[in-house]
Amino acid sequence: MVASVKRAMAITPTLNRLAYDDLDQIRAVFSHLIGQELDDGFSLIPPFYTTGGENIRVGRNVFINQNCTLYDLGGIDIGDDVMIGPNVSLITSGHPIEPSQRRAGVTAAPIVIDRNVWIGAGATVIGGVTVGENSVVAAGSVVTKDVPPNTLVGGNPAKIIRSIADE
Repeated sequence: MVASVKRAMAITPTLNRLAYDDLDQIRAVFSHLIGQELDDGFSLIPPFYTTGGENIRVGRNVFINQNCTLYDLGGIDIGDDVMIGPNVSLITSGHPIEPSQRRAGVTAAPIVIDRNVWIGAGATVIGGVTVGENSVVAAGSVVTKDVPPNTLVGGNPAKIIRSIADE
């Protein structure tokens, strides 16, 4: 884990110095960070933060807005056509709840963001959560449980607001 963090800390400053309109270079550096080639539809606005990067998988036509944090120790899978708003945090790792165990190690669980999801500004998604296809996470929400497909959730903790579908 330490080597992974050191690697990410060496790569992300390069990414974060790039200009907004330097899309090809942003794509190249982010591809190197996560170890995956990205399609031309991928777009990211720096700055961006991660613990490692190599446990992030990104689909086609994904947009990640500025100042996002992806703690990927448990794995983060982002589907096609996903939009991630500014200041979003996807946090797969934590510590045991029991006071005597908190410093004993790290816990981790994956996050899955299915196809065509929109995560609004400032939202946080916790490890172990799947956000279902076509769903929307309202700005500022804290998602601690799975989100069904075609659903709008919001709040802290996030709760179902309503079903959504194309009109």
